[in-house]
Amino acid sequence: MYATGSAGLAWLVEDPCTTRKLTTPRSHPPQGHLNSFNPWGRKHSPIESRQQIAYPSPVKQSSLPLALILLLLAGCHSTTTSAPPPEPAARPAAAQAHTSAAFDFYLLNLSWSPEFCHSHPTAAECAAHSTFVLHGLWPENNNGSYPENCSSAPGPADPSQYSDIYPDPSLLQHEWATHGTCSGLSPDDFFSSARKAFHSVTIPPKLARLQSQISLPPDQILGLFTASNPQIPQAALALSCGSNYLTAVEVCLDKSLQPIACSGVRSCRANTVRIPPP
Repeated sequence: MYATGSAGLAWLVEDPCTTRKLTTPRSHPPQGHLNSFNPWGRKHSPIESRQQIAYPSPVKQSSLPLALILLLLAGCHSTTTSAPPPEPAARPAAAQAHTSAAFDFYLLNLSWSPEFCHSHPTAAECAAHSTFVLHGLWPENNNGSYPENCSSAPGPADPSQYSDIYPDPSLLQHEWATHGTCSGLSPDDFFSSARKAFHSVTIPPKLARLQSQISLPPDQILGLFTASNPQIPQAALALSCGSNYLTAVEVCLDKSLQPIACSGVRSCRANTVRIPPP
């Protein structure tokens, strides 16, 4: 509706598109209606307030000119609704699965099998009576921290193709879930890298052919490795022990699997380490 006061000012219009009431600012009502009109009163809805307007005798209610009605209706039909923004594209599952955690280098852990098999004689890897076996290729940081369990991505589709380095499928799955998911590699690339790193290290003959238990200082054990692997400096090696028994030799590798000096990796501090035979 459109009403005019004595001053001829338009002050109340009903929008046919939205049924909203368009009013002049509250601070400037039409003269003569200051006390009789409260369009947004707390007790009445806008429609109720409009119906209860008391028009003084000089004011009469008139109809909106037909041309203005048609113009407003035309505006209704010309209004378009903006389409919602498109949903962001989901990341491919492969990209999610192979996201790498931040890490500085790999730690190749070569476990001394006789020590492990002493307390796990029925383990699958103990049937071969090996010397050093692959425990894992682990992402590490220079400050001694390391990422673990970076995603729930599944392991290799065919674990049996890695039975030469992991006879026990449960160990392979553990290594993938705990360490491989942080590498940024696919399962097959990760275990292929682990196999390559493992075979790049030559086991010193004195340890590979061990027939009886011996005891050696940690530095001398690592010296045997550098003698058999000239490409590996002793700074890239660490030795693990437990109760003065050899448990593992570790090699620090960059992300291209080249030996680098270890940083943040602890090494055995025992004076001598006992090494039982296979």
